[in-house]
Formats: sequence, C-alpha cells, structure tokens
Amino acid sequence: MATTTAKTSTFTWQGIDRQGRQSKGEVQSINQTMAKAQLRKQGIVPKSVKKKGKPLFGGGKPIKPVDIAIFTRQLATMMKAGVPLVQSFDIVAEGLDNPSMRDLVLTIKNDVASGSGFANAISKHPKYFDELFCSLVDSGEQSGTLETMLERLATYKEKSEALKAKIKKALTYPIAIVIVSMIVTGILLIKVVPQFAESFSSFGADLPAFTLFVLHISEFVQEWWLVMLAIIIAAIYTFKEARQRSAAVALAADKLMLRIPVIGDILFNSIIARFARTLSTTFAAGVPLVDALESVAGTAGNIIYSTAIRQIRDDVITGQQLNVAIRSSGLFPSMLMQMVAIGEESGALDDMLEKVATFYEDAVDNMVDTLTSLLEPMIMAVLGVLVGGLMIAMYLPIFMLGSVI
Repeated sequence: MATTTAKTSTFTWQGIDRQGRQSKGEVQSINQTMAKAQLRKQGIVPKSVKKKGKPLFGGGKPIKPVDIAIFTRQLATMMKAGVPLVQSFDIVAEGLDNPSMRDLVLTIKNDVASGSGFANAISKHPKYFDELFCSLVDSGEQSGTLETMLERLATYKEKSEALKAKIKKALTYPIAIVIVSMIVTGILLIKVVPQFAESFSSFGADLPAFTLFVLHISEFVQEWWLVMLAIIIAAIYTFKEARQRSAAVALAADKLMLRIPVIGDILFNSIIARFARTLSTTFAAGVPLVDALESVAGTAGNIIYSTAIRQIRDDVITGQQLNVAIRSSGLFPSMLMQMVAIGEESGALDDMLEKVATFYEDAVDNMVDTLTSLLEPMIMAVLGVLVGGLMIAMYLPIFMLGSVI
C-alpha cells in the first residue's frame, strides 16, 4: 500500500525550556498542534506557536554546495570537541550568515531532537544532501564514528568545491574573452562606425577597400543585430536543453570538451582527481567497493567516465581486481593504475587514492594558473586587433585625403 508524505510548514515559537528560561525558535511540522507536541517532546513548554509567513519578495539567499561544506566542517569540529549533536546544531546555526542555511540547520536539529536519526533527517533534503552524503552519515551513526565520518565528509566536500571552483575559473575566462570582444566590437560597429560613415559620404572620392568592408559589416550589424542576438540566445538555450534531454548530445558535448586544447587537459585531470577523492572517501568509510564505485560513477561529471566507471564496477563484481578493471577501460592514466595496484597489494587503497587525488588536484591548480597567465596577454592582443583594426579602417580615408592634399 502506497503512503503519502504530508507537507510540512515552518512554525515560529516562543516558550520556556527545561532550565526555565525564555526561549524561541522555529520548528518544521504538519500543523500547529503537531508543532506543539514536538516542542513538548523536547522539554519546551510552548506559549506561542505561529506559522511562519513567506517573505513578500522571494526568500533568502540560495543554499550553495559551499554552505553545505562549511556546515559539515563546523559540525565535525563541534562533535570532535565533545559537544552533543543537537547542541552542535544550535551553535553552528548561530554562526551562519545565510538565513536559508540557518533555517535548514534548525529544521534538521528539530528532527533529530524529536528522535529521528541524523541520516534520516538530512535525507528529507535531497536537494542539499546527496545519496553519498546520507549513506556515509548513516554508516557513521551505525558504527558510532559519526564525528570521524563528518570530518572525512567535510574534507571531501571542501576538496570537491575547490576543484569545481578551479574548473569554473578555467572555463569562465575564455568565455569572458569572447563576450567582451563581441560587446566591444558591436558597440564600435553600431555606434562609432556610423559617425565616420556620415563624414565619408561628403568625400566625393573612392574609399579604401578595407574601409568599405568595415562599413558594409557595420550596416549589416545595425540592421540585424537584434536577430543575431536572438539567434545566439536561442542557440545557447537549445543546446542546454538538448544536452539535458538527449544522451547522444551530452555524450558528444563531453567528448568535445575533452578534446579542447588545455581546457580538455584540465577537465581530464579534474575527473581523475574527483574519481580518486570520492573512491578514497567512500572506501575509507567502510563502504563496499562495488557500492563505492556506483557512488563514484554518479559524481564523475562526464558521461564517458560515468559509463566507464560502471563498467569497472561490473568487472569487479565478476571477480577482477580493481587495477585490472581500470586498465581494461583504457581511459585512466598509468599513475592511477599503478597506485591502485600498490594499494590493493598493501591493503592501503584509500591512502593511495588520496595521494592520487592530491596529485591531480595540484595539477589542475597549476594548469588553471598557467591558462590564466597565458590568456591575459591574449585578451589584450585580441581586443587590440579588433579595436585597432576598426580604427585604422575609419582613419585610413582621412590619411589618404591628407596625402592627396
């Protein structure tokens, strides 16, 4: 028989806690009566319980993965210091600047205080806590090593977010160059060149071919710039939708990204780093290798490697060693395969994988810095050619007229 989950709302409350002190806060519940019952279970005598209204102009700041990483690190630190879990939630919530994140932490705290397990409480928020996070927390609760597991998760989330930031930086810079170049060129063609064209109309002489070429481009852009802008926006939107809905388009896009000079190398190193980091974290947490590989496949960030990792998992199920299965895929570097082989032989697979992850994360960092240093002069060169070329085309007739006189 199917069961339906009742929709919960946020209630603000004021009351007296176990120590007889005036207290207030928020609680997630189905209705006001249930909210009061939850508070009484926590030893609070409620005086006022009201449903929290929604803000007029949207909610607070969105919760980002970085917020979850900070929350995990702070909670791990609190628990390692011997602070009880429920009290740790209160301390962490007080130090958060993001109201949305604070509400989320307090909601989880109320669920835990009402008798729910930590893993069960966070599993109600799959938007912020993925299956890997929930399973590792559950493993920590079951084995009595929650603080250790939270520390591993905090390290994993911090490293993952740092890697994402580096990739975003590497991809954003070239895109920024193209956008700035297009904007500058568009402004010159639409606003500046027409001013010169009016002056040239009274010359009564043939204009240089280069100047005529630029004038024709300017006329075309002036007439069709709205259509061109609409086509660019439509193309970007169509590609984005096609990539989400079509596996073939997503596969082709992922293949193309890996073949782009420099950018492809950065993405490859980041995939290997993510693979090693995730597998190291899950394996060290006691997750069986087959289940760990399934989690790794879900975080690969590239369809080609997600498919390959699932094939590696299937090979491991049949009895192959991990390093042999990785070698069979033909997609992973020899360093990773050798380190995995050493780890399997020595029984220290998680340590070897962590070393591999650190090596490739550093490689990504160095490559992004190199790309940035190379692109800075390239920006100046591209903008110089575009702006300088247009200016030369406009002043060329004036120089020619001066020489005739």
